[in-house]
Formats: sequence, structure tokens, C-alpha cells
Amino acid sequence: MVVTPINGRGPTTTAFLLCILMLENRVCAAASAVYVMGDSLVDVGNNNYLPLSIIKADFPHNGIDFPTGKPNGRFSNGQNAADFLAKKIGLPTSPPYLSLIGGATPPLSGVNFASGGAGILNETGGLLFKEAISLAQQLDYFTMVHDKLILELGPSGAQVHLSTSLFTIIIGSNDLFAYFNLGSIVAKQYTQQQYVDRMVSNFEGLLKTLYGLGARKLVVTGVGAIGCCPIQRKVNRTGECNVEINYWATKYNDGLKMMLQGLKSESTGLNYAYFDTYGAMVNLFQNHETYGFTEIKEACCGRGNLNADVACIPLATYCPNRRNHVFWDLYHPTEAVASLFSDILYNGTQELMVPMNIEELLRV
Repeated sequence: MVVTPINGRGPTTTAFLLCILMLENRVCAAASAVYVMGDSLVDVGNNNYLPLSIIKADFPHNGIDFPTGKPNGRFSNGQNAADFLAKKIGLPTSPPYLSLIGGATPPLSGVNFASGGAGILNETGGLLFKEAISLAQQLDYFTMVHDKLILELGPSGAQVHLSTSLFTIIIGSNDLFAYFNLGSIVAKQYTQQQYVDRMVSNFEGLLKTLYGLGARKLVVTGVGAIGCCPIQRKVNRTGECNVEINYWATKYNDGLKMMLQGLKSESTGLNYAYFDTYGAMVNLFQNHETYGFTEIKEACCGRGNLNADVACIPLATYCPNRRNHVFWDLYHPTEAVASLFSDILYNGTQELMVPMNIEELLRV
């Protein structure tokens, strides 16, 4: 069947409008769109447009296993979680917000606001990398998209669109890195507990704003075992994990889970899927050979101790087999790990996905 474009927007818009008409009969089970917020784990190119940022991935050897074989702003040898989740849901990868030149109308399939180095707290990106799009700024950008959706679909159409869209938020690691960084300013201002409480409180306020703008299906991930990434391991002569930063990652995650439960109980129609990234990473380290990984400590791309003395820059060397490495560079997972964790996010059990996975979230 040939689908006639409506207002020049093509088949995607037509399918969406048909979906609105049929929602009462529960015909539409898929997400209308995927809106992505977060840090470098799901950045698909926003940092390419930040002139002051010192964390970018628009150069080799990043993207070596991407379909184009070229660097594209992803901090990975290939695709990242944003790509894999969109594919599972049946939508194209949401484009980076900053690529929508001249206020172009955002696609109805979603937009990606994520930025390498971003944090929940406004100061995090500046402290670590001079420039990043904080979560609050990402939310401001989404507000602009929200207003354009209302203009295009009308208030009721935009409401249906947003209530059936996924809002994926992967963030928090950089805030902890900023605290435990050598010479940290914020470590002099707050105790560890005060700091993680501040992270949770700020996140809660931003999620409430997002809910007020129409978001009803949230995908939120906890902070992983970030003390086990190569840049943290290299500090120990034995290459073991940084126990302290891992401990506070778990304390933050505990507060995040409680906050999400409370937010759901007071927010009509809100549902969420929480991914225990920390538990998934620990399981991967303990059972890496089961999943086909043989190297869990050393970065694939870099130089020096654990390939973590130098970032993945053009002068760095990289491993010939990216599939058997957990880490691509000194911070980020390989495409293989992103794919594995995306599988868990989509249809994993309650051991790592609470209170439901994405597949179940799409049906509520």
C-alpha cells in the first residue's frame, strides 16, 4: 500500500496520526518516539557542535566498526545504546539536537540531547571537560521541541505523542567522577553523602519538570561500577577497581531507586523501567567468558598502562578484536557491551530491570 504524505511529512507522520486514532482500541503498542538525554554513553554527535568541549569523538579510531566505518561523535568503536534501543523499538536513531540547523522541525521519531561529559549537576561538565550540555540544559532544549510539537500536532496530538514516547535518561557517572577527581572543588564543599543526596534531589526536580511536559514512560539507568573502568583501575598496581567510587555509586543508585518509586506513587500515569547498570557490570566482570569477553581491565584503544594513560586519539593504538574487550577506551564500553546491555534493557528480568523492562513499559 502506498501511504500518501500528510503536510509533506511522509509515512512516519501518517502512521503516527493513524496510531492516535486507534489508541482507544490498543492497536498501537510501540513507542511514538524515543527522546534521549544523558552523557557520552548515548551521545550520538551533540558534542561535535560544542566549540569549547575537550571531550569529543569526531576523530579516529572512534567509529571504526560503525556501518560507515567513520567517526561520528559516538564514544565507541561502533554503535552505542541509543542506536541499539531505537533499533529494537523499530525507530531510527534519534538525531543529535544540535544537528537540527536553523531551528529545523524535529523528526517525530525523537531527538537525542545527550552530551559527553554531562552531569545531573550543572557544574559537572565544566569542571571536567570545560563544556558539556548539562541535564538541565538538555531539558531546556526538549522544551523547545515540545513547543514545536504542539504547533505541529496540536495540544491533544502532542499529548498523545509524548505519553506514548520513551524518555531514556543515562547519566550520573560524570558527577561522581567530578567529586572524586584529584583536587576536586566540590569534594571540599560536600561530604560524599551530601553530594549523592544532591544528585538525587536535582534529578528528581528535573524528572518532575519532564513529567509536567508530558513524559509518561521513563527509562532510567543507575550508575555502573565506574571504579572498574581502565582510568580508575590503572591507579592500582594490581589493576583492581576503585572501591571508594564504586561504593558511592551504589549509594547514589539506592537513593535513585527510592526517588523513582516515590515519584511514580505521586505522579498519575507515570511508569518507568530502571536498569541496574552496576549489577549488570559486576555480573559481566564475574562471568565475562560466558559472554565471549576475554579482556575486562584494559581499554582497546589508547596507550600506556591498561591503555588508559592516553585517550583514544588518532595517535593511539587499538586492539584487532574489539568483540572480546569490555572497554573501548579509558571510560567507555565497546559496541559489544552496549549491545549486550541494550538487550537487558529491552527484555531483561527483574534481577536487573525493575519494576519492568522496556518491552513491558511499552505495553502499559
